[in-house]
Amino acid sequence: MTVTDWTLRHAHQTPGGTVRWDRFGSGTPVVLLHGTPFSSYVWRDIARGLAATHRVHVWDMLGYGSSEQRADQDVSLAAQADVFADLLRLWELPAPAVVAHDFGGAVALRTHLLHGAHYERLALVDPVAVAPWGSSFFRLVGDNPDVFAALPPALHEALVRAYIASASHRELPTLTLDALTAPWLGEYGQPAFYRQIAQARQQHTDEVQPRYGEIDLPVLVCWGEFDTWIPPEKGRELVALIPGARLHMLSGAGHLVQENAPAQLAAALAGFLAP
Repeated sequence: MTVTDWTLRHAHQTPGGTVRWDRFGSGTPVVLLHGTPFSSYVWRDIARGLAATHRVHVWDMLGYGSSEQRADQDVSLAAQADVFADLLRLWELPAPAVVAHDFGGAVALRTHLLHGAHYERLALVDPVAVAPWGSSFFRLVGDNPDVFAALPPALHEALVRAYIASASHRELPTLTLDALTAPWLGEYGQPAFYRQIAQARQQHTDEVQPRYGEIDLPVLVCWGEFDTWIPPEKGRELVALIPGARLHMLSGAGHLVQENAPAQLAAALAGFLAP
């Protein structure tokens, strides 16, 4: 795979459906986890830099991106952690470095603390990790998922585009917004978008937050200074809960830091992941 052609070449069958994944580059292993409502596509530029010195692993979470979407699918944080633990075994990675954004942060933390997965080091980028979280929109969708899934397609697309755009501190390029929106359109994509929101439950971070003090590995927390989805105060709370963790603020960035501050994020990760 080349990182200029973002097509995940490999498929892994899970009880919940097919998960797409890929790897490229050479060197020490690092795994990149995306958040919601995104996909591994958000890592394309960061992956390009890391692939020069690392064996980079990426995957689209179940129900996201190019992975399978289907009715009654479990796409919760708990289910994604099950899949991630399974992928680490498939990839034969006993202790990779892990970089996780948004919901990916919760998945990485659950996999480490509940599944016993070992990481060489962990970078959390604007993660969902500290309660309370979940917007009023999440609660509205959670109460009415079938109503939203039945929206006229054009209205649904406008909603998804506006929602994704709000994660950025500045206007996203049209092609980028198109790529991030596309998986959520059509017969399977539209209900999948509301399904993953309806299944986003704080209980899945409540189960691990009391155990953050047990984390015994290098941890870097990166945060966009203008993140309106998860305010930077949550980053300061998180580093206070993890022994030895340090906070790195990214200037001029919103929640979607990979798009707003890729050079800053790449530099922070390169320093943190260096042997």
